Amino acid sequence: MAKLRLFASAREAAGVSSVELVGTTVGDVLDEASRRWGEPFVAVLERSQVWLNGEPTGLDDPVGDHDEVAVLPPVSGGAHG
Repeated sequence: MAKLRLFASAREAAGVSSVELVGTTVGDVLDEASRRWGEPFVAVLERSQVWLNGEPTGLDDPVGDHDEVAVLPPVSGGAHG
């Protein structure tokens, strides 16, 4: 099982910051997460970057038991001067 880490609005949509999910590819892991958490999560995922073990990744990249998939939604904001 790969560890899925969720940040910002992805964490809010899922209600957890990390979970272990079954899958042989990054896409499999994200599909399982999408089934589990539904449309609110899917909407965030559509505009997020996905990384595997700290590097940008593709959906077809393989994952194993010690891999970490991270969903990184866009971040906005900043200080007003």
